[in-house]
Amino acid sequence: MPAKKAFLIYERPNLNEALGKIEEAFIEQRTVLIVGRCWVEYRGRASSKLKPGERIVIVKEDGSLLVHRCKGYEPVNWQPPGCFFKTYMNDDSLIVKAIRRSPRETVMIYFDQIYLLSTFKLIDEGEFSIYASEEDMQKAILLNPSIIEDDFTPIDYEKKVEPGFIDVYGVDKEGRMVVIEIKRRTASKDAVLQLARYIKSIKTSAGREVRGILVAPKISREAWDLLTLLGLSFKRIDPKKCSEMLRKMKDKKISDFLQTEEV
Repeated sequence: MPAKKAFLIYERPNLNEALGKIEEAFIEQRTVLIVGRCWVEYRGRASSKLKPGERIVIVKEDGSLLVHRCKGYEPVNWQPPGCFFKTYMNDDSLIVKAIRRSPRETVMIYFDQIYLLSTFKLIDEGEFSIYASEEDMQKAILLNPSIIEDDFTPIDYEKKVEPGFIDVYGVDKEGRMVVIEIKRRTASKDAVLQLARYIKSIKTSAGREVRGILVAPKISREAWDLLTLLGLSFKRIDPKKCSEMLRKMKDKKISDFLQTEEV
C-alpha cells in the first residue's frame, strides 16, 4: 500500500466527496483546511450564530478549531485543543461538528459549497524564540514599573542630559530620583560607566538623592564589581518576558503611566 501523501488538495469537491476526505483526515489526525460557504452555530457557556458567508476553517491535528472571516487576524469562532469531531450530511449541507467535553461546548459548521479542501501532515519541531529590543524593555518598564521595584514611579524616558539620553527616569518610594540604563544583552563595564555619567550629570539639579539601576538579562563579572564599587544597583529582566507583557498590554499608551509631577 503506497504511503499517504503529506499534502492532499481537492479543488471544488462535491459535498459527498469532501465528507469522505474530511472523515479520513480526522481518523489520521491530519490538519484540515476548508475554504467554502458556511454558517456556524455555537452552544456552550453562551450561544451564537454566524450567518452564511465565505470562510476559512482550520482543524488542527491537536483537535483545535478556527473559523476565520476574510478580514482580521482573530477567528470569529474557535475551540481549543482536545475537541473531537463528527462529519455528516444533513439534507444539502455538509456538517462539521466540534465537541468539547469540559466545559461542554459544541460548534456546528454547515457547508453548502466547498471551494478548496486540503489535508496535510506537518513536521514542526523548531524552537520558538522572541527577540526583544531595548525599546521593548523600556516600554515594559514604563507600562509596568513594578518589574523594577514596588512603588517605583516613572516620570520621563529618553531624557536628554549632557552625556546622552536616560532610558527611564523616575522616583522610588523614598522620594529618591532613579536613573535606569537598559541593555538587551549582557551588561558590560561600559554600561556601568554610562550609567554613572548620567547620574553625575543630574545630581546638581536634582536637589535630592539619586540612585542608579542597570537593567539587563545578565551582567559581566567586571561590570558587577564596578557597579558594587560605585554603589549602584542591578535588576535582572528577561527581554522575552517584556515582549510577552507588551502583547498583553498592547492597547495601553505609555503616556497613561507617566507621573506628571515636575521635579
